[in-house]
Amino acid sequence: MTTVLIADDQEMVRSAFRMILDTQPDLEVVAVVADGRAAVDEARRLRPDVCLLDIRMPVLDGLEATRLLAGPEVADPRNVLIATTFDLDEYVHRALHNGACGFLLKDSSPNLLVEAVRAAATGTSLISPSITVRLLRHLAPARAEAPRLVEPLTEREIAVTRLVAEGKTNDEVARSLFVTLATVKTHLGNVQRKLGVRNRVEVAAWAWRTGLCTPG
Repeated sequence: MTTVLIADDQEMVRSAFRMILDTQPDLEVVAVVADGRAAVDEARRLRPDVCLLDIRMPVLDGLEATRLLAGPEVADPRNVLIATTFDLDEYVHRALHNGACGFLLKDSSPNLLVEAVRAAATGTSLISPSITVRLLRHLAPARAEAPRLVEPLTEREIAVTRLVAEGKTNDEVARSLFVTLATVKTHLGNVQRKLGVRNRVEVAAWAWRTGLCTPG
C-alpha cells in the first residue's frame, strides 16, 4: 500500500484528489492539509510514501515545502509530487531542483494523477506531458554537459528514450512500440543505468542535450 499526503489550499481540490486516489486499491491518503507548514509537519510525523503538494499555499509555499522534505540536504527525503494550475517553467525548474519527483497540472486526467503518484512512490519522475518537451528544450542548453554512456544504448532503448523525451508515459510508450509495460520499465531501467542518472526526467534531458531529440 502506497501512503499519500495531500496539501492544497482549496478544499474542492483536496477532496477531488482524495476521492481519485482513495478509489485505487494500492493507494491510501493518510493526511490532507491546507498549507505548506502543515504539510511539512505531517510529512515528518507520518512519513508518507508520496507528498502531493500545491505550489501556492499560505504559511509556506509548495516549493519551499519541497526543499524541506526532499532537498539535497535532507537525510531521509520524501517523494514529492507537485500539482498546480500554474504552467510556468520557473516553477517546474525550482520544483525539480528542490527534489520533486514529478510535476503535474491540476487539469491532468485522473489516470495521469494516479500514474504520477505511483511513479513518485518509487522515486521515478513524471512531468505532465503538456509541458515536458517545452521545459526540456528550455532547460537543456543551460545544464551541465550530458553524462557519458557506460555502454551503448540498444535500438529499442533509443526508441524508448526518444518517446520519454517527448513526454510519453510508460503506457503510451508501450502502445507505441507494441510491447508490454514491464518491457518498457526494463528498457528504461537499463537506460538510466547506462547513463548513470536517477530518473526519466534526466533521461529526457540527456536526449535533448545530445541531439537524440530535436525541435520539430
